[in-house]
Amino acid sequence: MMKNDFVFVDEFVSGIRWDAKYATWDNFTGKPVDGYEVNRIVGTRALCKALEKARENAASLGFGLLLWDGYRPQRAVDCFLRWSKQPEDGRTKLKHYPNIYKTEIVEKGYVAAKSGHSRGSTIDLTLYHLADNTLVSMGGDFDLMDSASHHGAKGITQAEARNRQYLCYIMEACGFVSYDYEWWHYTLKHEPYPNTYFDFPIT
Repeated sequence: MMKNDFVFVDEFVSGIRWDAKYATWDNFTGKPVDGYEVNRIVGTRALCKALEKARENAASLGFGLLLWDGYRPQRAVDCFLRWSKQPEDGRTKLKHYPNIYKTEIVEKGYVAAKSGHSRGSTIDLTLYHLADNTLVSMGGDFDLMDSASHHGAKGITQAEARNRQYLCYIMEACGFVSYDYEWWHYTLKHEPYPNTYFDFPIT
């Protein structure tokens, strides 16, 4: 049962694309995650209002928004923590955490025991080119748990660094704050539930 102030983002933000990675097999755990029963992105109405503005800003630069994750039930976060303690099977290591052990994902800041996503006003996203629908090159994929994902990372091209800056500019202009370790992660500065971690499933 969805909480009053939470909605499906695609019903409130026109013209966005989404691929809810944790509802699919294409994520760092290698399978759909607890609490993600449908491939939809959920968030607060305040998040949607800010994202609508971000979508307009992006469009003026020739970009669209592709969303990967919004509201994340606490049970999903618990699932991540359990996964990090399980024996390594190597299935997602190369793609998602090539240079660290899965047991380090919490201490390195890539997964938190309490996630801002569970408060409903944090979004993981990227840009795509409106002209041909191709993803903008960002110098690393979603949930690459590596220093290459940090803002200001060394070893990515100038164009990739500039693309990250475009995303940052678009989001910060609409009231979002970036996260140092993940170029795709943004939280609404004035989020409506700053201290509440919700756990209803996405159905």
